[in-house]
Order: sequence, then C-alpha cells, then structure tokens
Amino acid sequence: MKDPILILTETDLRALVPLDLAAVECVEDAFRALATKPVAMPPILRLDMPEHRGEVYIKTAYIQCFAHLSIKISPGFFGNPALGLPSTNGMMVVLSATTGLVQALLLDNGYLTDVRTAAAGAVAARHLSRGDAEQVAILGAGVQAELQLRALALVRPISAARIWSRDAAKARALVARLDLPGIAIAAVDTVEGATNGADIIVTTTPATMPILYNAAAGQHVTAMGSDAEHKNEIAPALIAKLRYVADRVAQTRVLGELHHAIAAGLVHVDAPFPELGQIIAGLAPGRQSPQDITLADLTGTGIQDTAIATLAVARAKASGAGQPFYI
Repeated sequence: MKDPILILTETDLRALVPLDLAAVECVEDAFRALATKPVAMPPILRLDMPEHRGEVYIKTAYIQCFAHLSIKISPGFFGNPALGLPSTNGMMVVLSATTGLVQALLLDNGYLTDVRTAAAGAVAARHLSRGDAEQVAILGAGVQAELQLRALALVRPISAARIWSRDAAKARALVARLDLPGIAIAAVDTVEGATNGADIIVTTTPATMPILYNAAAGQHVTAMGSDAEHKNEIAPALIAKLRYVADRVAQTRVLGELHHAIAAGLVHVDAPFPELGQIIAGLAPGRQSPQDITLADLTGTGIQDTAIATLAVARAKASGAGQPFYI
C-alpha cells in the first residue's frame, strides 16, 4: 500500500517554516549545491495573461543528494489587490526523488516562495555586502519589501531603513505596520532619498523600466523584480559598471537584469560572471574591496523551491503536522 499524501496548508507552513536563520541557511545550502553537486534544473515555464496583468510560473529542480523534489506553480496577478484579492498565490507538489510518487501537497498560497525569496536576499547580502552594513534602501512596498528587510536584519546589523514606492501611500502604510525593534524606518518620496547613504539597496518591484540608475562605492544592490523578459529595475549602464553576480547566469541572460544590459550592447552575451552559489562555495570571489559596488541578480530558481519544500516536509513529518490523504 502506498504511503498517504501529506497535505499542508498555509497555516501549517507558516508555523513550520518561519523566516529565520534556519530558512536562510536552507536556501544558502541550495545555492551551494547548485555550484557543487549534480543538479537538474530546467528553464522556467511561464504563462502570461496580459489582459489580466497575470503570469504563472512553474519551477522545479532535482538535487542528487535530496530525498525529494518539488514542482511549484506560482501565479502572480497584479490587478488582484483592486479586487480585494492577494496578487500572488500558488502551491508546491513534492515528489519522492526515488520513486516519483507524490509525497506532499503544500497549499501555501505562495508563502514558501515569499520565504525562500527573502532568504535568498539575505544570502546575497551575507556574501556580497560589507559586514558592517547598517543602512538599507528598499524600493517597493509590497510583500517582499517587508520580508527583505526582515531577512536582512538576520544577517547584518541593520539600524535604519528608507522605503520608496511609486505609490507613496503604500510606502507610508508599510512603515506604519512594520515593527522591527532597533531599526529606524521611514518612507521617502524619491529613489535618491532612499539610496543616498545606503549600504544595501533592494529592488522589489514589477517595474518594466529602470528605477535605479546609480550606485555609490561600497554599496550592494539586490535586484529581485526582474523575473521575466519584460521586467527591468536596474539601468543597463549600471550593470556594466559594477561587480555582477547571478543566481543562475543561464537564466539571467534571458530574463534577468543582465538580459537588458546584453540587449543594449553594454555586456557581451558570453561574458563570464560568477554565480552566488560559486561565491558561497569559495569557487569565485565575492566582494573584494570595501569600495566595490556589487549586484546580485536574483530571478528565482527551482532549487530554492525544492530546498524549502524539503525542509517543510521534514519538519512536518517530525512534528506530526498536516493531514494525511489516502488515494
């Protein structure tokens, strides 16, 4: 008889996998595995529904040392807030890497994607920003704006954050609800007002035209928003001037910030760039000077999903969480 399929809801998963250092280290291990172990990670499948400002991503990866693999379905419909609905949701199907049988359904409504994305930002900052980085600029005021700040506070001594959004009311609302002891948080009216003097800049928007044109010596930039060919947060000319790091170069060449610099003729399509996993594993240098300007182009990888899903299932089995379903 087959084992039951474990069903975990968003409520279950919020209790099992909080955004903490363990989640950051889980994602860090996934990036390291991408650089050092046999991994099968096909290109992202994306479906667009432009008339509804909608997109659906399907991501997966198999890591030879993992007992499970996940297939994630991740919709984003950016007109939903006007309907009183969340802009993102989704689920993950977890399979046995040995038999292919379905082991679990993670009905997370996008929660695990939110956690692993925020954790990836913390991993990038841990390996690319200065160790004494205290000042943060967050461009955007959505879910990731909040989570990126919370994640950064796990790995750097953050004392202040400035938040900018095209919708100033959203930035003010985010500041009003954030409660992070020891961090002074303010909403600002311009990108420059947020980024001037910042040690770390995080872009978290679905922008289709650049919002960040400059970065100063010593700053680190984490670009989160360009996960499709038409999205672009960072000016291509800036990409050509700084130390660029990809989550997966083959992916950022076609849909990340790197893609736009290549299209503009500012970077050669075959130019070699390090990947975050290589830096974590010591196979490539990260920040080499306090004056370096670094940028992590994080487009989201299936290996992050498999890693966070594997963590969730292991914790659920250890604690007895979730509901078994027999078929």
